[in-house]
Amino acid sequence: MTPRDLAVGATLPPRAYGPVTRTTLALFAGASGDHNAVHIDVEAARAAGFDDVFAHGMLSMAYLASYVTDVWPQSTVRRLSARFVARTPVDARPTCSGRVAAGADGQLTVDLEVRLEDGTTTLVGSALVAVR
Repeated sequence: MTPRDLAVGATLPPRAYGPVTRTTLALFAGASGDHNAVHIDVEAARAAGFDDVFAHGMLSMAYLASYVTDVWPQSTVRRLSARFVARTPVDARPTCSGRVAAGADGQLTVDLEVRLEDGTTTLVGSALVAVR
C-alpha cells in the first residue's frame, strides 16, 4: 500500500510500540524536558493519588507522529492533533491505528487512535496530509 492508494474508508495497518518501561519514561523526560515527577518518581505519583508512574501524554503523541510519518513523508503532514483520554501505564504496549475519514483538494483527513492491549483508548486524534 502506498500513500496514493489510500482512499476514504481505507484502514492503515496498526503498529505496536513499547513496552513503555521506566527507562523509556526517564529517557523521554530527558529528551522532552518534561520532568514532571508523576512520570518518573513513584513516590511523587503516589502522593498525587496514582498507584504508579505513567507515560507522558506526549510520548503517545510522538508514537502517533511516527506512525503517520511511516505512511506519509513528514513534509506532507499539514496538521496533527490529539486529545488525551486515558493514562498509559508502565509496561503498556500502545498500538496506533488510523482510518482515512475524508479526502478533498489533494488532502486526506485521517482519524487516529492509540489503544492499549486491554482495549483502553488513550489518545484520539487526526492528521491532515497532502497527497498530490
